[in-house]
Amino acid sequence: MPSKGVQCYSYIAVPGCEIDFSVPGANVVRRDLRVFSSDHLEVDKKSISGPFNFTGTFSFRVTKDGNQVTSQDVGINTLTGDNASGSMETMGNQLSVVTNDVIVTYGFYDAGPGVAGLPSSDQCWVTVTPNYSGWMGQVAPRGSAQAAQPFTKLFLPAAHDIGMNSMQSADAVITSSALVDVLVQISPVFGKIAGMMSHDAVMHLAPNIVRGLAITQKDTLPTILDIGARYFEFRPAFLHNAIRPTQPIPDVLYFSHSAIPGMPYEEFLHDVVAFLVAHPDEIVVVQLRWDGVPGDCAHPSDQDLAQYLERALGGSDGAVAAGSVDDMKCLTIDQLREQRKRLILFMPTDSFSTYTDAASATLTGDTILAEFERIQPDVQAGKAFTNLQCQATATNIPETVAYSVLAANASSSCLMATKPICDSKTLPWIMANAGRLVDGQLVVAMNDFFDGATADISIQWSRNRLG
Repeated sequence: MPSKGVQCYSYIAVPGCEIDFSVPGANVVRRDLRVFSSDHLEVDKKSISGPFNFTGTFSFRVTKDGNQVTSQDVGINTLTGDNASGSMETMGNQLSVVTNDVIVTYGFYDAGPGVAGLPSSDQCWVTVTPNYSGWMGQVAPRGSAQAAQPFTKLFLPAAHDIGMNSMQSADAVITSSALVDVLVQISPVFGKIAGMMSHDAVMHLAPNIVRGLAITQKDTLPTILDIGARYFEFRPAFLHNAIRPTQPIPDVLYFSHSAIPGMPYEEFLHDVVAFLVAHPDEIVVVQLRWDGVPGDCAHPSDQDLAQYLERALGGSDGAVAAGSVDDMKCLTIDQLREQRKRLILFMPTDSFSTYTDAASATLTGDTILAEFERIQPDVQAGKAFTNLQCQATATNIPETVAYSVLAANASSSCLMATKPICDSKTLPWIMANAGRLVDGQLVVAMNDFFDGATADISIQWSRNRLG
């Protein structure tokens, strides 16, 4: 009888919590703390009642001390393998659940039959971790021996391409063909997909193509901060010159993923400052970069950047000031707090990153792991910090993106397929091996679709490094 597999990944860091994955006729319960688990279930027609009913429900339920925190589900057609209904039917519905003491992050990838190296089983990942909105204050309380240590002893969780957590800006721009025409010219992957069809068809599918290429986060920035992220990279630029004169959206700075606009820079700064005002012991680090931003997307002037920052900090009534990369490297945690320099903001700086185009263009994560294994103290020496990049860039594999967009569920991204596969390798490596990194140098662990496991492991290493 027809069936569809679901690979279930889990990580729990809150005592008393359980995750119950279930399909018709079978279930798996996980409750072990700080263990990366991977289990397989099958939605099988033989366990679904009714001769002409081929849809079974896959679900997970999270409880704490027996009380439900959340329950999510999706109907899976065993004949076609497609999602049929449910709270996880689309990526846009898969928002983290935040309570005062627990946060549940999760994602679901609707797999096809296994074309272009992608998995043939659906992929579901769930993490259950503490609400880490105030983790720095817990790890290094004001006046403590830990807070008297250099800020660079910390190990910061990081959300990759934070500005690409929504299609709001891109959708507004795609109403005309200008962005599509630009991407055909400057993006080899977009151009390859566009070459398979007519211009009208490309315009029809453009939102799906852009979503598959560019969306790397699915939660709001305030939620991602609550999950625990404290390092971000932002690429502020104006709209591409081919689009900007028509002003489909306000003429302001946006996060730029190639020529694709994301979160407005003003919104990013506002949300970070608002978070810091509400959490007076927390410190956020932001690096501004422009790698990968086309030259036709005008970069901000120093005056532009100063004005944006001044407006954002003005909303704090003096509670938050900007710090520099030198402040980050030279001051203690408490000194940064005392000087109110809790938004560390700097231009591109010389850091060590594990990212390479070749290693990150993977569907398995093995090449990313190989880059981790190559880290030695000499490659970290003299760098401002070390960036462990856990996310795959399967969007650099044209065949994979083409299949994801054209044949698979339009709301499923190949990045969602590789997310749990890579995390099940990279995050255990960090848990076991981060002690080999230079102890006095700041480390960040960066990931797509930012999750509780990435945060929890980083925060545990911060505890270890501070003693």
